[in-house]
Amino acid sequence: MSTSWNRTGENKPTVLSTLPKELPLDFLKTITGQFAEERILGVGAFGTVYEGTMPDGQKIAVKRLAENSPIARDKAFNSEVQNIMALQHENIVKLVGFSHEGQKKVVLNNGRYIVADIVESLLCYEYLSQGSLQKNLFEVPILTDWDTRFKIIKGICKGLVFVHSIGIVHMDLKPQNILLDDKMVPKIADFGLSRLFGQEQTRMNTQNVVGSYGYIAPEYLYRGEISNKSDIYSLGLLILETTTMQKNCPGNEPSAGSFIKSVRENWTPNHIVSQFPGSDGDRLQQVNKCIIIGLECVEIDRQKRPTIENIVDRLNGLCSSTS
Repeated sequence: MSTSWNRTGENKPTVLSTLPKELPLDFLKTITGQFAEERILGVGAFGTVYEGTMPDGQKIAVKRLAENSPIARDKAFNSEVQNIMALQHENIVKLVGFSHEGQKKVVLNNGRYIVADIVESLLCYEYLSQGSLQKNLFEVPILTDWDTRFKIIKGICKGLVFVHSIGIVHMDLKPQNILLDDKMVPKIADFGLSRLFGQEQTRMNTQNVVGSYGYIAPEYLYRGEISNKSDIYSLGLLILETTTMQKNCPGNEPSAGSFIKSVRENWTPNHIVSQFPGSDGDRLQQVNKCIIIGLECVEIDRQKRPTIENIVDRLNGLCSSTS
């Protein structure tokens, strides 16, 4: 049984640490106030996330999967549970429980009321107090100091190293799916679109292209090709947005062509100096390095994109060129 420190400093198990992974639906309804509107933390294509309060006061985030999500609800549920269960890393959101339970409900079907078995699928995560990177960058912009943003970029990259090392491709990296804890440590979330690769497999093809507009790698969008380099493309956009604090507004461009062109043309070394007045040489070099890496990640030819290991080494100052 896992334990954690309570407020008095005693090594005492919390309610959360003693719960089984599979949680009763009624329990999750109770701790979210019957999925009350005022408990909503966020709404996405895959469902609505609610704040849940455990009997001991500890908070968790409860995602109620939507029936009309981009891929079948059962498939999204299975992908997320199976893939994220394997992910225990400081830069990946922790899954603490789930529920997949049917209840009888009266529903309208072809003009008649019938009793049907409705399955509710819910996923429970650690609660991250600072919310999404999207919110902190663009909605309530508090990430104004460069050191915090650079730490966030490096943390996301460290998390992605681990994801790729166990054969998972995330497929939906974007600022809304990066959550921040109270120390601004970033954690990759939402593995509903993730794919698990076999040991010898490096890419796969699909005819069912789903993802977030503005972050989709072109080879996936146009040819259905999925590989680690699909994530690198999305990561590049994440790095550019976090560095520039400028929003990738996709409009009619699923792969963010106009945003990339704008960064490539405007974010010159002289512009970086003007945007970071008073910054020392090391910080200006970090900003410049992030712009360069971000632009390499969004190369149309996926073979020209760096590996995630190379990106981490360069961000840590261990090497200076792609491999």
